[in-house]
This record gives sequence, C-alpha cells and structure tokens, in this order.
Amino acid sequence: MEHILSILIFFPAFAALIGFLVKNDSIRMYGIVVTAIEFVLTVYLWANFDTSIGDMQFTEIIPIISSYGINYLVGIDGISLFLVIMTTFMTMISIIGLTEKRNLKHMIITVLFLEMTMVAVFVVLDAIIFYAFWELSLVPMLYIIGAWGGQLRIYAAVKFFLYTFFGSLIMLVGMLYLGYVYYQTTGNWSFSILDWNMLILPFDMQFWLFIAFFAGFAIKVPMFPFHTWLPYAHGQAPTIGSVILAAVLLKMGTYGFVRFSLPLFPDASVYFTIPMAILALIAIIYTAMVAYAQEDMKQVIAYSSVSHMGVIILGIFALNVEGIGGSIFLMISHGIVSGALFMLVGVIYDRRHTKMIKEFGGLASVMPKYATIFGIMLMASVGLPLTIGFVGEFLSLLGFFKVHPILTLLAGLTIILGAVYMLVMYKKSFFGPLTNDENKKLKDLKRRELAALIPLVALVIILGIYPKPILEPVDKSVSQMIDIMKVKAVNDSTKVRLMESNSIAGGQK
Repeated sequence: MEHILSILIFFPAFAALIGFLVKNDSIRMYGIVVTAIEFVLTVYLWANFDTSIGDMQFTEIIPIISSYGINYLVGIDGISLFLVIMTTFMTMISIIGLTEKRNLKHMIITVLFLEMTMVAVFVVLDAIIFYAFWELSLVPMLYIIGAWGGQLRIYAAVKFFLYTFFGSLIMLVGMLYLGYVYYQTTGNWSFSILDWNMLILPFDMQFWLFIAFFAGFAIKVPMFPFHTWLPYAHGQAPTIGSVILAAVLLKMGTYGFVRFSLPLFPDASVYFTIPMAILALIAIIYTAMVAYAQEDMKQVIAYSSVSHMGVIILGIFALNVEGIGGSIFLMISHGIVSGALFMLVGVIYDRRHTKMIKEFGGLASVMPKYATIFGIMLMASVGLPLTIGFVGEFLSLLGFFKVHPILTLLAGLTIILGAVYMLVMYKKSFFGPLTNDENKKLKDLKRRELAALIPLVALVIILGIYPKPILEPVDKSVSQMIDIMKVKAVNDSTKVRLMESNSIAGGQK
C-alpha cells in the first residue's frame, strides 16, 4: 500500500503505451480490463482507508527540485477519496458503453492518458505538480473533441482550451507568489499545500490570491459568466467526451475551491461568500431558462450541468460541514447522473443520428428499458428523494440556509425550474403517439449498453437511500479543514462566522 496512489496515477498511462501494441480487434476489451483494474485498485484503497480520521493518508514524497521545494507529493483524505473512486468508475463505465468505431485504438489510449491526469489532480498535494497535471488534462480532452466531435468540433475544442488555459495561467501566478510568500516567511521554499496550510496571511493578500485562484477554478467549473465554452464542448464532443467532461473534469474546479481557496484564504472566502452565492444563483436561474428553450436534448443536459454546479458552489461557500460535505456528495452524484444522461443521449444518437427533441415522441412504447433508465436518471437529476441527487442538493442548501436563508430560498425555488425543463423534455421525447416512422423500428438497449447503465442505476438508488458510507469520511476531513480555517483566520468576524455556521454540526458531534 506504500505506493498505491502512484500506481493509481501512472498505471493507466503505462497501459496506454502498451495499448499501441494491442490489435485493433482487442483494444475495446483491453481498455475495459485496464480501467476495471484501476477501479478495483481504488476500491482496495477505500477498504484500507481509515475513515475515523480526517488527515491525509497514503502520503508519498519524492524530491523533484529540492532547492525550490518542488516535490512529487501525493496523499488522500475523505474529500478526495470518493472523487478518485468516481473518476475510475466513470472512466470504466464510459469505455464499457463506448460505441465509437473511428480510430478506436487512439480513442481508448487517449482516454487512458486522460484518466492518469484526472486521478493525479485529486491526489497531488504539491501546487506545481498539481498545476502540471491540471493543464495536462486539457490535451487529451482537446484531442477527443477535435478528432471525434461534430461539425464545429475545432471551434469547440479551441474555445475549451483557451478559456481553461488562460484562467489557469492566472492561477499559476498566484501559486508562484504564494510559494514566494512561504519562502519569505520561513526561509525555505515549499509548494506543498500542507505547508501552505500553516501560513497565516493578511487579508489584503488573501483577497488578491483568492481572485487569482478563482480565475482558474471558476472557468473550469464553469461558473457564470465563464460558462459559455461548456455548451459548445458538450454539443460537439463525442458521447465519451461528454460523459468524462461532465462526470469528472468539471469537478476539478469545485475540488480546487475546497482544497485550495477555503483553507488557504479563510477570511477572503468569508468575504466573497455572498458574491459567490449570487453568481451561483444567477447560474441556477439563467441556465434553467436557457435549458428550457433548447431543442437539442444534449444541450438541455449541458445547461443542466451548469445549474447543478451552481448548487455545489453554494454548498462550498456555506463554509460549514453540512454545506461542504453536501457539495462534495453532490459532485459525486452529479458525476454519476450527468454521465449517465449523456450516455443515454449517445444511445439514441447512435440509432437516429439526431439529438433534436422534435424528432422523437412515443419512445417509451418501442424502447421501454431505455425509457425506464432515462426516467430514473432524470428523477435523480431533479433531486427526487431516495435518489442520489436529493442528498447532495439537500445538504448543500441546508448548509447555506444557516448563512443566508433568503438566497437559499431563492435557490431552492429555482431548482424547481430544473424539474420543469427536464420533465418537459422527457414528455416530448418518450410519451405521446409515435409520429415519426423512423422511430418505430428502433431497438431497445443492447447488452453492452445495459452493462454500462445498470451499475449507474444501482448507485443512484443505493446511495440515495444510504449515503452514510460516503458522507461520514467526507465530514471528518471537512471538519478538520474548517478547524484549520478557524486557526488561520486573521479577522475576528471570520472566526465568529465559522464558529456560528458550524455550531449545530459541532454540537451533534
């Protein structure tokens, strides 16, 4: 277990290199086996994870540039554990359900390289190495969209790359400056997040550093008004690209807020709580209205993703255990549900080569299995109780209610809009008469498609009924992070805010 995290990072990349030697006829099964092994390794990691503590576990350090404190440093806690598990699980599921036939070997090898970068982002604890993997993740996704996407794939790929790349450059400036501040304070260079957590920074410095990190994370989420690249990326990406983009890559941004912005800049995080909440609320309302107006099934789900990410931001900036823990759970649930919905859209696109809602109608009568699974995922997406989507949304809003009841009420009411546009889409596509003759001959889900979708349905129901195995370890690490924020806060008002918003959770513990 000493090097388990390094194995998780580099095994997919090593397997991708070996993949060049695999025959084209066997490459799909090879990809499934490799991603299945990676997923089993993360389950083994969970089995050996001590859920009773919130500290970093399975840490490993290898000096890279010792004179400047740059090290290969990895570790995992309750916050990142389940994001890693979701990453490996959704990558495996996406390859099981893969229907792409063009340059299949290149596609699977690219996905394996992408998996390496995504896992690394969630476990690396050195800011420079984190940034390297953060930026490296752009390359495989750029290739996936540009090589296998739709007619506007080059425009979508370049827009995705430029938005995220330039935002990340601003974040890099903040990281380099923070490393310099650590050197000025201690006399030693370090880019370790764990070392940075010991720094107590004046408010003015926190203010500008928060903005620098915000530039990188907000674009990746994406938050309003930086969201415009996402509908293009989803609309032009192949199915597997949309699944991984929605399930994992967007969560890298929200994870960055939790791992960097909150513990490093506690006073600035409190200061920016209401502005962040307003941006999140605008995203929830605006994208819901835009989603309702869409005629493309995939675009509805794409704008729905922006709306759900707004709820996650609300939970994060509640700055209490309920809100942050709920937002992390919502990251996981959104990854599973949105990934499944994009996969389901891919299923019907493979059969009809269209995603336009007006082309369908009455699908439930010819594709009952497909309609049932789509309905379950839709219910989870709108937060139906006893589904995975309800738990995270409820806790995120509950946490923010302790901070600002009025904004929470507005957010809760506008989430209802999500149910409206999703149910309208479902009604138009699956109910009513079969008016289009081409739909009468459609075949229901195949075995391979069921093999990819049934595990997702099981998770949606099981974790909706019993979320404790995830919430308990997450809350341990979140509680420890909030304690760090209390110690580091330089303003008394910040300390009071953190103590008040966590008073109920603290009393329960």
